[in-house]
Amino acid sequence: MKNFLAFITVLVLGYMIVVSLDNNEAFPAYGEADVSSRVSQAFIDRSVTEDPGDIIFGQATNLESGPANIVTAIVADYRSFDTLGEVTVLFVSSLGVALLLGGKKQKRLELNFHPNFMLRVGSRALFGIILMTGVYIAIHGHLTPGGGFPGGAMIASSMLLLYLADDEFRAKIKGFKMLESFAGTAYVLIGLTGLLLGGYFLENLLDNGVIGDLFSAGIIPIVYVLIGLKVGSEISGIIDNFLTEEGV
Repeated sequence: MKNFLAFITVLVLGYMIVVSLDNNEAFPAYGEADVSSRVSQAFIDRSVTEDPGDIIFGQATNLESGPANIVTAIVADYRSFDTLGEVTVLFVSSLGVALLLGGKKQKRLELNFHPNFMLRVGSRALFGIILMTGVYIAIHGHLTPGGGFPGGAMIASSMLLLYLADDEFRAKIKGFKMLESFAGTAYVLIGLTGLLLGGYFLENLLDNGVIGDLFSAGIIPIVYVLIGLKVGSEISGIIDNFLTEEGV
């Protein structure tokens, strides 16, 4: 019952975060910008089939890459293979830490201080807010600044908060390992699918839709979500290795 109430609380907090970010006047509409001012006329003529004029946010369709965030177009489309290499570097780093510090019998590292009750309870509430914000940033990376890397880092920071605020807490690392393996394998499989069907590794095979919509930019949002899961799980594993020690 306690775990169920905690799960419901996290869902409610997550919904409140999404709604507040969605309707807050301090935040502009997702990715809204004069995209046509950032690209050449040749790109516009080649990318818009019906009307080779300005690329209008929320209206223009059939763009070359699709995302409203130009940085995302570069990172997760034009040089997505390089991004796969960057994720691989993080994986190798995580593996190295695990080989050096990991072991079969691990226990929590004894801290020089013992968090009190209020700190432990407060961190649980803040954990849900940080976690859902990280998920939000990863999902909307093709529309606004952010994406899989900062979203994954924020997800991992929520785990770090629990480790520091509770000297007895330890996450189920096996679940992180499975999640990291799934995300990495799915990323490679998407790339191979593009190679087989489109002739290029990580070819964007899905419809790019309308620029500015959540479901747009083809495979790019999928890739960014996978990157967020992979980065978050790997950094969380590194945190666990640094905050545990060999048990007797």
